[in-house]
Amino acid sequence: MPDPGPSPLQSSLPSAAAHFGAHVLADTLALGRAPADAPVAEAAAARAVPEAAVAATPVVTAPAATRPALPSAPVLPFGTHTPAAAAPAAGDGEGTVRQAGGALERIIRGPSGLGTTALHLAPYAEPQAPPAPVDALHIPGLYYHPVPEPDPARVAELSRRIKAWALDEIQLYPDDWEGEFDGFSTGRYMVACHPDAPTIEHLMIAARLMVAENAVDDMYCEDHGGSPIGLGGRLLLAHSALDPLHTTKEYHPRWAESLHEDAPRRSYRSAMEYFVQQSTPSQADRFRHDMARLHMGYLAEAAWAQTDHMPEVWEYLVMRQFNNFRPCPTITDTVGGYELPTDLHAQPAMQRVLALAGNVSTIVNDLYSYTKELSSPGRHLNLPVVIAEREGVSDREGYLKAIEVHNELMHEFEAETAALAAACPVPSVLRFLRGVAVWVDGNHYWHQTNTYRYSLPDFW
Repeated sequence: MPDPGPSPLQSSLPSAAAHFGAHVLADTLALGRAPADAPVAEAAAARAVPEAAVAATPVVTAPAATRPALPSAPVLPFGTHTPAAAAPAAGDGEGTVRQAGGALERIIRGPSGLGTTALHLAPYAEPQAPPAPVDALHIPGLYYHPVPEPDPARVAELSRRIKAWALDEIQLYPDDWEGEFDGFSTGRYMVACHPDAPTIEHLMIAARLMVAENAVDDMYCEDHGGSPIGLGGRLLLAHSALDPLHTTKEYHPRWAESLHEDAPRRSYRSAMEYFVQQSTPSQADRFRHDMARLHMGYLAEAAWAQTDHMPEVWEYLVMRQFNNFRPCPTITDTVGGYELPTDLHAQPAMQRVLALAGNVSTIVNDLYSYTKELSSPGRHLNLPVVIAEREGVSDREGYLKAIEVHNELMHEFEAETAALAAACPVPSVLRFLRGVAVWVDGNHYWHQTNTYRYSLPDFW
């Protein structure tokens, strides 16, 4: 089947502040946006006061209870301005449309000026709030952004290719797991999260890694034979498929053979081989570090399971900042066919945006997978369960407070994202921020519409 071409873009970005020095000025000059004798970038960035802005077409499925004030922002390295949290707009419920600020409009439209045509992914149009699918799950009070239905032609082709890879190239699962693989809906998930991918093969980068990460989680940690006992050794050997062993000629062959011994290692090895062919060395190294973070989170949760430890809420949130979706939005530039320069990716403001994106996406998973985990053997930690246990409230109250935590983090993510966009309007930064926000929205869409995997508690 021929490549159906890029999907229509969706976006949901708002406003915030950062200062990236000479790199910013160099990019700006290259685009003809500043005179050659412009003052140093420090002074320009210091004057870039972010606007308060809100994401396009946010939804709160029902009026939420009054939320506590957002916590004070940490001391930031780029200035003293703290962006105001975006409060929900008054409206009639679903589909409330907000006016976007200047920073948001720049991100949605993309860069302008000489030499920027190639950075435009689709003609700009005023965002519309698409109706949620009829059979989608709806969590009252949850703040999120609806997205268009993923391009069905791309979904079908990506689904075909990822299944062929899983079956023919890596022998990922036995025949009786086929229904679970299909029910995961990898194709729909990745097309929703990466609508700017130039080709199906770019989408396959994300799809292979997603399938591999899910295989490791299921087979080493969770449903299909997973156990906290011995998890550290299994994860370490699997991680060497991402970050290869460098050793003597005597021992290297045996290590290489070991990467084919089980499905998680086969999937990591193959997915990473494809990834490094289509990414830059710095993008590959970035991904390895994020996967190490993920594996460290797995190990913390496993240690608590072995000692039957119920973490404090803040301890759980620390663990979930590592055991979370962060490796997925981090590769948005690779999947989009461009690169966010290493020095810009490493900036504290960008790292905060990525951490918030991973955290809010992971709490979405806690909310939608709540009943699934309750029906599984053993005790599964998730935010509603930990809040109920540690704060001495009912299961319902724990769940509703977890929604409030999600919403607060979502507003913080949006504020930090837009401030960074306002203060550092470099094309690659704007596109990367846009990609991360679209990923957050697509991740929610997949959870909301995957009724094969998820159902909701009867708390309303």
